[in-house]
Amino acid sequence: MNNLPRSIETFVEATNRGDSEAFAAAFTQDALIVDWGRRFRGRDGVRAWNETDNIGVQAHFDVIDWTPADTGEAWVVTLRVSGNGYNGTGPMTFELRDGLIAELRIE
Repeated sequence: MNNLPRSIETFVEATNRGDSEAFAAAFTQDALIVDWGRRFRGRDGVRAWNETDNIGVQAHFDVIDWTPADTGEAWVVTLRVSGNGYNGTGPMTFELRDGLIAELRIE
């Protein structure tokens, strides 16, 4: 995962080892996750999404590709997801602020 921002690496690595505390710490206090229209706000929202859609369903991520988005501190990362929830490959868009994930969009 060379050249990916550290917070996105942490997002992937913490998920894969089932470390919910490290996962939540990769996000800003006021983070927003938008997952196919469902919205989760703040670290409590991050923890809730993590429990229902990520580590709570034993998700595992394999990074396929990544590219900086057109503006700001945004990255589009293509992940292959497996586990007991969603399984498939698709992009996630990360907006960073101060080295942490401020917004994650899955659409």
